[in-house]
Amino acid sequence: MLVGMVDVIFSDVAQPDQARIVAYNAQYFLKNGGHCVISIKANCIDSTAAPEVVFAQEINKLKAEKFKAKEQVTLEPYERDHAKEQVTLEPYERDHAMVVAAYRVVKKGE
Repeated sequence: MLVGMVDVIFSDVAQPDQARIVAYNAQYFLKNGGHCVISIKANCIDSTAAPEVVFAQEINKLKAEKFKAKEQVTLEPYERDHAKEQVTLEPYERDHAMVVAAYRVVKKGE
C-alpha cells in the first residue's frame, strides 16, 4: 500500500455523490476512530432542494456509512447556505456546509 491508514480525510469535491466518495476512501484509508471533514455544497448535490434538506440528507448518508457527525458549521454571512469547520471568505459562494464526523468510533473500554 502506498499510503498507510490516515487520521483525517478532508473532502471538498462538490459532486452529487460526495458522501459516497468519502465513505469509499474511508473504507480503505481512514483509521477506526479517524475523522473526516467534508465540505458540502448543496447546489452541486440538488439545486432544487433547500440547503438545509440537502445537508441533512448528506449527514444521513454519512451515518449509514458508519460516520458519526460531530459538528456542522454554516459560513453565513461569508458564504451563503454553506457550512464549514474553517471559514473561507468567498462572498459569492452559496449553499455550502462543512461537517466534521468521526468514523467507526471505538467505544471506551473496547
